[in-house]
Amino acid sequence: MNDDLRNIVLGVAATAVSGGFGWFARTFLWRRALRRKQALFGLPTGSDCLFVVNRKPDADAWSVHRNDAFALLEISALIKDCGATLQLVSHDGVRQGIGERTEFCVGGPSSNTRTVAHLSSMLPGVRIGAFEEPEPDRLAIHVGTETYRYDKGQAEHVLLARLTTGPGTRPVFLISGQTAVSNQAGARYLARNHRELARKYRGDSFCLVLKVTNSEAYGPDLTELMADVTGPARTPAAEAA
Repeated sequence: MNDDLRNIVLGVAATAVSGGFGWFARTFLWRRALRRKQALFGLPTGSDCLFVVNRKPDADAWSVHRNDAFALLEISALIKDCGATLQLVSHDGVRQGIGERTEFCVGGPSSNTRTVAHLSSMLPGVRIGAFEEPEPDRLAIHVGTETYRYDKGQAEHVLLARLTTGPGTRPVFLISGQTAVSNQAGARYLARNHRELARKYRGDSFCLVLKVTNSEAYGPDLTELMADVTGPARTPAAEAA
């Protein structure tokens, strides 16, 4: 074998080896990222979960706001990536406990009775003003000593929480916004920041307040984290006082 042929063979072999290592590294990183995502959402391959939809609060008949439907689309992509399946259920049609299956519950207590149950049992330090309440408490989110008020089209807030009842149980993701746009913003924030949330909380419960700015012009795009309220949200109001 002359030098030219030897160099060609060695070059091909080096390319094959480096390509193999590159493929292995990419596969390893992809699988590790998938395992972290599945752990955060409690969705191993082949599992199923619930998406609890709310009712449009100002509608006479049962209907879902289009932005709440968009929230479903934001979350369904995550579920598909985990290799899980989705069951869509109305908020007044759920008849199961907490921790059996992963649950995504969207909507505030004025439009979702399942949200009322989750707030009462797992976030006793949170109170959300009803849709019918007069200003300034209409739809306001009260957590401990802090209040996040609703300013239509200018400042809208959403409570984003991951809640578990104990080790080995599946989580509940609660997205309780003051409006349908803020519900979509909460779902989008979860979809875009799930890696950071997984690293920071490592499977623990968390409760965040997000703010949506000027939704009339920008929809759910201008969303920022206002506060981590995990501690006060999980502390009963009587104990906090």
